[in-house]
This record gives sequence, C-alpha cells and structure tokens, in this order.
Amino acid sequence: MPRRIPDTEKLELKPAFVERYKALLGPDYEQFVEYSFSYLRKSIRVNTLKADIDEVRKQLLAQGFALEQVPWCREGFFIEHETGRRDIGCTLEHQIGYYYVQEAASMIPPLVLDPHPGEIVLDMCASPGSKSTQIAQYMKNSGILVSNDLTTKRIAPLSINLQRCGAYNSIITIMHGASFQRLALEFDRILVDAPCSGVGAVRKSLKTVMMWNPQMVKRLSGTQKALAESAYAKLKKGGTMVYSTCTLEPEEDEGVVSYLLNNHPDASCEPIDLPLKKGKPVMEYDGTKYNEGVRNTLRLWPQDNDTEGFFVAKIVKN
Repeated sequence: MPRRIPDTEKLELKPAFVERYKALLGPDYEQFVEYSFSYLRKSIRVNTLKADIDEVRKQLLAQGFALEQVPWCREGFFIEHETGRRDIGCTLEHQIGYYYVQEAASMIPPLVLDPHPGEIVLDMCASPGSKSTQIAQYMKNSGILVSNDLTTKRIAPLSINLQRCGAYNSIITIMHGASFQRLALEFDRILVDAPCSGVGAVRKSLKTVMMWNPQMVKRLSGTQKALAESAYAKLKKGGTMVYSTCTLEPEEDEGVVSYLLNNHPDASCEPIDLPLKKGKPVMEYDGTKYNEGVRNTLRLWPQDNDTEGFFVAKIVKN
C-alpha cells in the first residue's frame, strides 16, 4: 500500500459522494478511498526530441534517483530519490527539457492517439502541455500540431513547456474548443483531454473531493459533450479522436462517449490494448443505458495501477 497522506483520516466525505462511489465500486470502495488519500508516485517522461532515454537514465541515476519503467510507456519512468527528495522539477535535465514531470496515467491518451510524423493534429484542451509535448515527440516535430486552450492565463505555461521541450511543429491558439466547428481545417487526429471534476486526481489535490457536487458534474458533462461534438465535426474520415478525463464520474466519461456514438452512426469506439490493470466500464448509470461501444473504453481506478484515476476512449470516424 502507498503511504497515506497525513490527517486525511479526519476528512469527512459528502454523503452523496460516499453513496455514489459505494454503488460504483461495491467491496472495492474502501481500497479506492485508501489509494485516493495516499501519496501519488512521482513519474517522468523522457523527451526524445532532445535527449536519449538511456542517457537521461544514466544522468539521473548518477544523482541518486531510482527509476522504474512505466509498463505502458517506453519513455515513462516512476522516479524517487534515495534521500526522499521530491523536487524532481529542479534538476538541470528538467530545466533544459530532457524530461517532463508527468503522471503515469496521463501518458496514456497520447499513446492511444498514436500521432504520426507529417499529420495535422489538434490538442483541444492543451494546457499546461504534458500531452502536447508528448504528441510533438511522437510526431518527431514533423507535420502540424495545434495546441489550444481557452485563456491567455492557461496559454502561458503551455507556451513555456512547448519551448522548453523543443516542440517547434506546434501552433498555439486561444479559443473555446466548441468554436473549432467554424474552422475549415480538418484534422487527422484530435485529443480532447476535457476539463472535468477531477475525482481521479484527488491524490494531487485533496480539495477536489471537498468541492465535488452532483450539480457540478452535470454542468461539466454538458461542456464535455459540446467539446466532443466540435472535435468530431473537425475529424477527417478515417481519423482518430481520443476523449479523456481525470475523473471517474460516469456522466463525464462513458456518458459523454455514449452520447457521441448515439449521435454519429459513423463513429466507432475502438479497444485499447495496453499492459495495465483496468476497471470495468460503466454500461448503465442513473437509469440511462449506454451505447454498447462504451465497452471498449478504458477506466482506471487509482488502486488498479497505483496512479491517478483516469478515463480514455478511442473513437474512429468510419
């Protein structure tokens, strides 16, 4: 078991939250809470636009860091220091863009998107840039990557990280994701890492679970459906769209994917094959039965792989 965050045993979860997640998890509920209130393992992704994986490993090992391969990502490593220090963003290698400090589950959406050099790719909700820099890495800086977000405040860290990592095939745009429907441009691949209630990320921000409420979930699911619709409208025939969140709410996850599949008969939800443990997709929630294609989505609980909770769906326009 990971180490529990101090004083979390004093936190009082909202009754509606407890009821909802006990219904979703059954006997696994207590384990879910235990992991959600435990320290998250630190992890990094080596940036092959600037550095060789083995060379970065050697440099970090020489500084007292221990690295363990993330099973589903060749460039990803869980990392800890022999002294227990956690400031892995303070090394020279990080400052010059040899690696990106990125949660291991967060590496999954760009892997599933599978961008290729020379393609036109959109990262619709890109800030702070972990997934955009990973996409540029897989594109080998060839083709066009449009990295978008909503406000100039969110664009600032995005632009800094793209520059630090040497992602020079990227164009930064500032607009609401739903507005992309007005553009003439179409994309080979689109990532919608949607704003969400963040229930899967409680290990990074305990206030998330304190802020949670059912009304917020319903409001966010409406925004997510609009983003997914906009992205699908701009996807080329034969193109791939990945929808992901760091929440575990069915209305924001399977519910959004089901909505898209029901509205677009030419859309198919494809299986995701990665070497990790995963939970069962939610096929019915709050009286609503979801589209059968939802069975192919990826639902990760924090206790499955000792990571954040995450949700990923791969959708192809046929």
